Amino acid sequence: MSTTAPRTGRAAPPPAGRPRRVRRTGPMGSTGLYLAIGVAAVLFLIPFYLLVRNALSTDPEITGENWKFFPTDIQWGNITEPFRDPTVDFGRSMVNSLVVGVLHTAGTLLVCSLAGYGLARIPYRHANKIFYAVLFTLMVPTAVTFVPSFVLVSSLGWVDSYRGLIIPGLFSGFTCFLFRQYFLGFPKELEEAARVDGLGYWGAYWRVVVPNSLNFFAALATITFINGWNSFLWPLVIGQDPGAWTVQVALSSYMTNQTVNYHLIFMATAISLLPLLLVFLFLQRWLVQGIAQTGIKG
Repeated sequence: MSTTAPRTGRAAPPPAGRPRRVRRTGPMGSTGLYLAIGVAAVLFLIPFYLLVRNALSTDPEITGENWKFFPTDIQWGNITEPFRDPTVDFGRSMVNSLVVGVLHTAGTLLVCSLAGYGLARIPYRHANKIFYAVLFTLMVPTAVTFVPSFVLVSSLGWVDSYRGLIIPGLFSGFTCFLFRQYFLGFPKELEEAARVDGLGYWGAYWRVVVPNSLNFFAALATITFINGWNSFLWPLVIGQDPGAWTVQVALSSYMTNQTVNYHLIFMATAISLLPLLLVFLFLQRWLVQGIAQTGIKG
């Protein structure tokens, strides 16, 4: 009688004690990988190099035909010029953007996280309909809602105020969607233990879910703050008085039909990027981790 094992279509496992072969990337493969990363890094840094180079140059050096890698005479005085410009209060615009960015980020995280938690955890009859309505708002162009939003804000007397700049944009359908997807994958056992202790939905959300989701909150806080800081069209409509301008509106005022002060635009832009770089460097390790946790369960 034959003792040959039946064929199953699978390769036989290696004998016990024999180590498995591990494919290692050869020297050429590692060199190509590092070369590709280096090229990508250089391409990514070129805009920042041009920004710093032109910010420390004079206008003739920026627009001249003879290109130099770095200006011959570095204009360190350009650093303080945006703050000395009498036509634009650049320092006030930076403060306005900082206040709007921080309050807008905090309010958006609170409102959207509560909405996402309710859609993910609180069972009620029309939950799916409300969720589909939230998704539908992502298909509506932002420009379509500008006129009715401005009429409403103007009727409330919020023009040239922080309330008009912040409150209309507190809810984000995309952020609410991300929170819902994240909370669907949050361990229910932790919330059930909280309910055994007598906590309701609000107590479970505030005392259990939020403390265990700080990485995800930090990731969305980074994205929300950057979007709020870079917002231009709505602050341009609401901030009609120069004292209510944000930094993006202030930057646009340096370019007029009569003159374009190139080195001033580049220097002010470089200064306006510093808060974003600080926020990103501080929260970057949570950014990828938090976004990777969305969309796991539908």
